[in-house]
Amino acid sequence: MITRETLEKYDPQGMHKVYDRWPQIAKDAYTSEIESVDFKDIDHVVFSGMGGSGSVGDLFSSILSKTNIHTTVVKGYVLPKTVDENTLVVATSVSGDTAETLSTLESANTKNCKVIGFSSGGMMESFCVKNNIEFRKIPKIHSPRASFPNFVYSILKTLNSIIPINSNEISQSIESLENLSQKISSANLSETNPSLDLTNWIGVPVIYYPWGLQAAAIRFKNSLQENAKTHAIVEDVIESGHNGIVSWEKPSEMIPIMIEGTDDHPKTKERWNIMRQYFDENTINYKEIFSVDGGILSKIVCLIYLLDYSSIYHAVKSGIDPSPIKSIDFIKKRL
Repeated sequence: MITRETLEKYDPQGMHKVYDRWPQIAKDAYTSEIESVDFKDIDHVVFSGMGGSGSVGDLFSSILSKTNIHTTVVKGYVLPKTVDENTLVVATSVSGDTAETLSTLESANTKNCKVIGFSSGGMMESFCVKNNIEFRKIPKIHSPRASFPNFVYSILKTLNSIIPINSNEISQSIESLENLSQKISSANLSETNPSLDLTNWIGVPVIYYPWGLQAAAIRFKNSLQENAKTHAIVEDVIESGHNGIVSWEKPSEMIPIMIEGTDDHPKTKERWNIMRQYFDENTINYKEIFSVDGGILSKIVCLIYLLDYSSIYHAVKSGIDPSPIKSIDFIKKRL
């Protein structure tokens, strides 16, 4: 079992301390004085961002997928050709210096569309100020991935004319984060901690997810890679029945982890039952993670909170500092 001393030893930059504060960070961001923007006649939103900033776009894409607004998540250099006067391009870079996101921001500035940038400063702030583009400066807290609630809840307030989440749902999500924090934070380093329990199942995981919760699965993969420095695979549970499931016919050291929603589509629930039956009959151990009850925002942010914290615990348990990202730094220095 991980101890306080172990956490301090292998997480000297205190990432876990930031995660302990996630509910308060979310609340402070949403109750801040950040100014909202009333964008009108929008039927297409493009979320541009990489890494931790990209997971913000994944979350909002999941939320807007339940509306009539078309969404595109861009994790690269090129905007879709469907960008027009009814498109809003949301460029997010916690550092403000992400090359790919800056490229899409520059491209958006040449098109007949609406644009807004979110960063902690950097080149994005300079470009937006110079070109009279809407911009909101949001502080980075420890790292882009740890800054997730600060950016999510700041963007929720800024884009409340676009993102159909009312204040009651937002308050509910923060309350759900607070309740979850009591179970998974470093104040509870016991066997009752579900994030700690999950570390016993991680190994090299195959992460299955349903439609609507893709943001949580992708974020879990990314966090395992960045924090625990381990490989991970994500699979849509429905699509996997047409290809990925065959991989289990060969003995493997990989572990299935199934991320399930409390109100998944009936056909998705049927598929989960079939997957359980398949794994049971073939003596394949698996782990199930269930979302909280409530709206889509609560489901995704709480799943990300639980899964992210598990990746930190997994890093510490393996004697790895979750903060450094030397390989990413290697690539960025050469761009």
